[in-house]
Amino acid sequence: MFVSVVLDPGSIDSARALVNILSQMGFKKVQRSCWESMKMNTADLTTLKREIDRVTDYYDGVRFYQFPINGMFMITELKEKKWRKCQFKGSSAPQK
Repeated sequence: MFVSVVLDPGSIDSARALVNILSQMGFKKVQRSCWESMKMNTADLTTLKREIDRVTDYYDGVRFYQFPINGMFMITELKEKKWRKCQFKGSSAPQK
């Protein structure tokens, strides 16, 4: 699956730890605070989230954009040390 990770670290230490984790997991930096991978599976994603949760604190923000997950687009966000997610299903209406 495709996963894009956008970082909003609260400190330099958090930024370094997050970049280290993403690099080790095979992500490539595509913009200043945006990293992408086309080779993630659900087990790797679970490990990535656990590692990110371990090195972040209340002031750090991380957002995942994932596709496809059961044919849906998903946004997962770590904000104020809580994970939240939102799923979007594509329209099944016929195109004109």
